[in-house]
Amino acid sequence: MMEFDTIAAISTPMGEGAIAIVRLSGPKAVATADRVYRGANRLTDVPTHTIHYGKLVEQTTEQVVDEVMVSVMRAPKTFTREDVVELNCHGGIVAVNRVLELILEQPDVRLAEPGEFTKRAFLNGRIDLSQAEAVMDLIRAKTDRAMTVAVGQIEGRLSKLVQDLREQLLQTIASIEVNIDYPEYDAEEMTQQIVQKDAGEVRRILTELLATARQGKILREGLSTAIIGRPNVGKSSLLNTLVQEAKAIVTDIAGTTRDTIEEYVNVRGVPLKLIDTAGIRETEDIVERMGVEKSRQALNSADLILLVLNGNDALTEEDVLLFEAIRGMNAIIIVNKSDLPQQIDLERVTQLADDRPIVTTSLLEEAGVMDLEAAIAALFFEQGVEGQDMTYVSNARHIQLIKQASQMIEDALGAAEASMPIDMVQIDLRRAWDTLGEINGDTAQDSLLDKLFSQFCLGK
Repeated sequence: MMEFDTIAAISTPMGEGAIAIVRLSGPKAVATADRVYRGANRLTDVPTHTIHYGKLVEQTTEQVVDEVMVSVMRAPKTFTREDVVELNCHGGIVAVNRVLELILEQPDVRLAEPGEFTKRAFLNGRIDLSQAEAVMDLIRAKTDRAMTVAVGQIEGRLSKLVQDLREQLLQTIASIEVNIDYPEYDAEEMTQQIVQKDAGEVRRILTELLATARQGKILREGLSTAIIGRPNVGKSSLLNTLVQEAKAIVTDIAGTTRDTIEEYVNVRGVPLKLIDTAGIRETEDIVERMGVEKSRQALNSADLILLVLNGNDALTEEDVLLFEAIRGMNAIIIVNKSDLPQQIDLERVTQLADDRPIVTTSLLEEAGVMDLEAAIAALFFEQGVEGQDMTYVSNARHIQLIKQASQMIEDALGAAEASMPIDMVQIDLRRAWDTLGEINGDTAQDSLLDKLFSQFCLGK
């Protein structure tokens, strides 16, 4: 365990609530809390992993600051593998800030940096880097499935797989070195056999892991989904229906939505970041024109397009131009207002859709919404979301490292087949071994660690 100073921070969201937690970690965590705690027993004398009722007081005046429940957890069986104290106080903004100020007034304690508790857990060997990143994924998870993926990574599912693959590569490298040291054998032939068998197996597993990357990244980050269409076709109604709340103003007046509206929604375990855009059309209204321009920007950056058409109207030139604008993109065509007499040419819509899903809805009556959700799930999860025992790779950093390692192994296989010098084969395999080590932090540089943990919230 590494030696650190003592840190403190608020570990619960700011705002009004029943309970808030101020967390301390470090060699003087218990002694620091004990200075301002008044209860039946001194905190320095209580058993580990116990909770105690008492009051926090100003040392000089003995004025009560707050009633608290204090959890005392001594190293090494804590999250950071250091002594940890959690002060459970009342959850008002003033109350919790005053408790934190009281702790920071004590000697040899400072405010924690963002993610420093988790960083200490990593540096003290409590978790590896991929597990540390999964902690933030768990906090930010927006669906049950995203949470399940994060929990699996916190438990070390990805870490163990990476460790096994690195061990297999290390054994391959060692076998190659044995062949180099014993020239009486046909080193080149044996090296080719070893690389094809062992390194080829590692590459196969990495390829299978990358196959989960698309689903995993969607579960982790969600799909940026732009709702587009002419004015007054039902875009805002679609947003409100999916969110189950009146987030957008709905009127019969074209151009009501002047800006993009964003909201997260859970569609069959897939988080969608819905972006309700202003109706795309030519307009002289300067404010509406700015909204249309933002709509075009949202269109270009979206992972999924929901193009809404008015079934009660004939197709217009604007509709056709929208089909042109989404050419080659992931899109679902929604023919809305099925409760009204249909004027739209569905055969022409099918032609313009170019094999993309078409869903008929009446958002006024909430008809066809289930069909839309099924179409979204089928578009990105053709085989359905896999079971809970599936190992997903969802982090963009992990995906990039796995791609690099897979290419390095491919280079090693190519070098072996081409009877290149054995040293060249070994170099590629060792680079792949090092690259995979960056996933769990075995070969990560300090600058990377600082960057990753700076993205964490304060107190975690």
